[in-house]
Amino acid sequence: MESKLLIVEDDACLREGLFEWLDREGYSVCCVSDTTRAMEVVREKDFDLIILDVILPDGNGVSLCTGWRSAGLTIPILFLTACDDEVQIVRGLDAGGDDYVTKPFRLRELLSRIRALLRRNAPTTYVSGGLRIDLARRNVSRDGEAILLTPTEFQLLSALLRNEGRVLTRRQLLRSIWDDAGVYIEDNTLSVHISRLREKIGEGRIATVRGVGYRWEERV
Repeated sequence: MESKLLIVEDDACLREGLFEWLDREGYSVCCVSDTTRAMEVVREKDFDLIILDVILPDGNGVSLCTGWRSAGLTIPILFLTACDDEVQIVRGLDAGGDDYVTKPFRLRELLSRIRALLRRNAPTTYVSGGLRIDLARRNVSRDGEAILLTPTEFQLLSALLRNEGRVLTRRQLLRSIWDDAGVYIEDNTLSVHISRLREKIGEGRIATVRGVGYRWEERV
């Protein structure tokens, strides 16, 4: 089923360009130009993600996001910001935004952010090429045979999979293990855990980004 996106953007050229491009990418896209119409269509239709401009002709995206969150709206919201202003970005995230992209942006970067947010809110079961991962039940199998992962290996797998396509730094991975599993591993042992995880789930799924960290990649 195609994902349904709402674009709230007052710049007609940008709005129309995003519509055409995301439509070609296989998304069902609805576009509006102000907060009034945005509130109307959200009441009328269900969306999987909202792309929200900060500055709008009859209000601003931050206040709109705050209102939606207060009303119980939980779908992902991706802010479009006109400048790399840290205060503006923090306000948007504090209001309940899930991510942001700074204008001008590269279309492929925006698409990557969209996919990442949709994956985070997708069902917790992942199936690809004989590999099946149920994050909720903490079950992993390959070609029908159960794979036994250590708690640390599973936390690494979960962090990478929930951020598919996005590079996670070594520090981010170490922090996620400490926070979620209550265990501590040193930086120089992270590579060992990644290596063992690759052996168990199959090569080619966890890419190394040299000098940065690791990224989960969908196998084609």
